[in-house]
This record gives sequence, structure tokens and C-alpha cells, in this order.
Amino acid sequence: MTTKPAIEGGRPVRRSFLPFARPDISNAEIMAVVRTLRSGWLTMGPRVLEFEEAFRKYIGARHAVAFNSCTAALHTTLVALRVGPGDEVVTTPFTFAATANVVALVGARPVFADVEPDTLNLDPSNANARLCARTKAVIPVHYGGQPCDLDALAERAHAHGAFLLEDAAHAFGAEYRDRRIGSTGTAAFSFYATKNLTTGEGGMVTTDDSDLADRLRLLRLHGISRDAWKRYTVAGDWYYEVVEAGFKYNMTDTQAAMGLVQLRRADGLLKRRRSHARYLTKEFKDVPNLTLPQERPDTSNAWHLYPIRLNLPRLRIDRAKFIEALRAENIGSSVHFIPLHLQPYYRDRFGYRRGDFPVAEAAYERIISLPFYAGMTREDLDDVVEAVGKIAQYYGR
Repeated sequence: MTTKPAIEGGRPVRRSFLPFARPDISNAEIMAVVRTLRSGWLTMGPRVLEFEEAFRKYIGARHAVAFNSCTAALHTTLVALRVGPGDEVVTTPFTFAATANVVALVGARPVFADVEPDTLNLDPSNANARLCARTKAVIPVHYGGQPCDLDALAERAHAHGAFLLEDAAHAFGAEYRDRRIGSTGTAAFSFYATKNLTTGEGGMVTTDDSDLADRLRLLRLHGISRDAWKRYTVAGDWYYEVVEAGFKYNMTDTQAAMGLVQLRRADGLLKRRRSHARYLTKEFKDVPNLTLPQERPDTSNAWHLYPIRLNLPRLRIDRAKFIEALRAENIGSSVHFIPLHLQPYYRDRFGYRRGDFPVAEAAYERIISLPFYAGMTREDLDDVVEAVGKIAQYYGR
């Protein structure tokens, strides 16, 4: 007999609510921040430079430049590349608003291309069809931590003279063909509270382009001549020059202090995420009416998300009701993402319409991001499997 879901009057799987995401913060991060607070240096200073160098070495990049968010990192990179009015940037609609918002903010046109059915990453063939003489950059997103087909995307972008800027907000720790994401080319990472490595808020650009790195350092802090922060050290001087109109996008030392500890713990946190993903995939194997996330054989997924897709024709409920039923079981969830071309801003300003990107739209109607973070226990994972299985079986046709 199929167990009745809690939303139908059955007993919930859990007594307490399991949130969709929770940062893994140890006492070491807390004490590092406290030491920084006591040092008297709160904004960008020596800890930020130490974090940049440690991150650069971990990724294997030539340069790492820290920002106060991944959004700031992406925005500043486009400005540094002189992307502006009249230019186009090809990217995916299946992403958070920041990826395309930064394109609009520099005055360029975001040109969406559909995604691959299996990975939900930018489809190289679809993206290639949208490249033209106005294309200044291509921004692929490593969805959920699964790397894109970078070689195929880079080949097409470079053939058109376009810059490949990776949105690696989900992809810290991911690998593509035995190289870490961000170790070559240019990539922007996020250290938001729920990310694989967190500084609360924060971001980083890694790049092998020295000129670009220098320009990013200039632009992130008002366009003030390099190492402006040293004005407040014993080696500093009161005089400075503004050589370009820049931004207030710098990371703080308090954020960097947390990031340095998180970086030292990174391998262990990533190992737990990958173990959790393997366990969920094994336990969900026999649950009906689900499509599970895949890992391409030439990549190593960072597993920022664990998204499932519902086989809606074989269910008597839609995705919204499934999420409601999960909540009744005390299981949190989320949706990643509402395709951007369906959002009012992109629909009204750029003329996008429903039906433009059918693969992204079909995925959106079916997808649910389940609770997934390093600190989950085996009991937490089993509760997620039980709740999803109970609902999928009860409402199956």
C-alpha cells in the first residue's frame, strides 16, 4: 500500500523542517573573523590579498581578483572588456537574473540561446547560431556545478572574435577534462551564503589575462590608481589619482578571513557534497516518475545543486503541488530557474516570448532543487528520499 502524503492527512516524514540550503560554518571561520575585527582592518586589506593568492593557487589560475559579489565580478569584467551599446552577449536563459542583468547594465543586448536537454547548460550549437559581428562575449553558466562543454563553446566564440566569460557561480571545485574550472580563460565565482565556498557575500574573477586582471583591480575600487588601499598603511601616502570612473565593488577583509578558512576546508566540503550526490542518485534509482541530474564522463560536478525533474504526464499533480507536498513533509526545496526570457523585463525590453527556448521552458515546468549542502546527515538524505518517493508514488498515474 502506498503511504499517504502529509498533505493528504498522512504523517510527515520529519518533525522539524529541513531547509533547502544551509552554510557550513565552523568555529574556525568565526574565530578568523573575530581576529580580523580585532585587528582594526575591516575593509579591503591584507586578508583580501592573501585570499586572492590562496584562491589563485587552489584553482591553478594566473590571477585572482576579489569582489563583493559574483554580480560585481561579471559586471566589472564586461566593463573591462569594453562591452557596451550596440554589442551583443550570448548567454543562457536558464540562470539567475544577474547573468543577463549585467549585460543590460553595460548597455549591450543579452542574446539568449537554448540549453542542452541533459545538463541544462548552454547548447554550443544553439549558441553558435546566435553569434554575429555584434557578438562581443559569450557567457556560459555551469548549471548546478556541472561544467559546460567549454572547448566547443570557446571554439565557436573565438572564431567570431568573442570573449568567453564563464559564469562559475555554481562551479567552485568543478573540473572539465582534468582541469579545474577557472584555471584557464576567465571565470567569475560566487561566495554567496549557500555556495560551495562562502564568505557571506563575495565573488572572484580568475583569469590568465594579465592586462584584464590589472584593469579589474583598477575598476573595482573607484578607478583609483593601483594599491589605493595602502594609503592607510605605514607604506602609504595620502595622494591618489582617479584614472577612470570605477565602482565600489571591493571585498572586505572580514569576508576574506572567512574565505581563507573555507578554502582550507574546501576539499572536505566538496568530498561530502559528492558523496551526498552519489547516495541520492543510488537511492532515487527505483523511485518512479523522476529524471535525476547527470554527470558527464569528462567532467567532475561540483554539486552545488541536486535538481530532479518530474515526469509530469505520469503524475496527477503539477510541480507547484509537488513542492507544496514536500513542504507538508517538512522538506524545503526551490526552483532553479525561471527562464529569464519569461521575466517581464526581458520580455518587454527585448521582445522575448514564451516558446522561444523550448528546452529551457520544459525543464522549468518540471524541475525541483532538493535540499543539498555539505552538512546534511545521512538521516537528512534518507528523509528527502522518503518524502520524494512517497509523493511520486502516491500521485502516480
